[in-house]
Amino acid sequence: MFETITIERDGRGVATLWLDRAEKHNAMSAQMIAELTQAAGELGADASVRAVVLAAKGKTFCAGGDLGWMRDQFDADPETRAKEARKLAQMLQALNTLPKPLIGRIQGNAFGGGVGMASVCDVAIGADHVLMALTETRLGLIPATIGPYVCARMGEGRARRVFMSGRRFGAEEAVTLDLLARAVPEAELDTAVEAEVEPYLSCAPEAVARAKALLRGFGPRIDQGVIDHSVGELIACWEGEEAREGIGAFFDKRKAPWAG
Repeated sequence: MFETITIERDGRGVATLWLDRAEKHNAMSAQMIAELTQAAGELGADASVRAVVLAAKGKTFCAGGDLGWMRDQFDADPETRAKEARKLAQMLQALNTLPKPLIGRIQGNAFGGGVGMASVCDVAIGADHVLMALTETRLGLIPATIGPYVCARMGEGRARRVFMSGRRFGAEEAVTLDLLARAVPEAELDTAVEAEVEPYLSCAPEAVARAKALLRGFGPRIDQGVIDHSVGELIACWEGEEAREGIGAFFDKRKAPWAG
């Protein structure tokens, strides 16, 4: 059914949603975005699923948006750009509002949209060697559609430390930023994830879903207006000269003009 993701279920009702483009460092293509949206809907509606683990195959958790997909947007008309940006925003919201506990298993580096994917998890556990970064500004873009979830996870004050600079930071700092709940040696990652999953198997599923929805209402609002604003900002960047130059420089393997 799926080509860029894989879903595994065990007998307890725990589903593992695997990003499965290891050869592309699990970069999010248009197809992966669509498949993740579909998977979130199916898992959310499946009464037999008690908890979901978001994981990734290969050495990298998620390298962010597929640059080939992003480059295609520059040749598209504004309406198509808006449509594609909205699909990305809808995927993130589908995972963020999943009526099941979502536990992130961050086994490798997470950049750009990969940080956004960690941010929509209810809790994320990372291997202690991982690197993370919001790399969009290096390419003349901004972390727009992931921004509401990153800010909700970190808080504005902590987000300011990494949101605009594009700098890389390790797992230890990711814990202080609240992106990761814990960082553990890779050999202990599955045990640590299981420790987050297991308590939910003793909880009433509907009560868990209601508690999660209630908590989102107490936190920063991520409603349609916020999503529309994030989409609009991303489109504005795609239509700017900096993004064209930044993406072009990446593909040409040269420095962007602003790079020191």
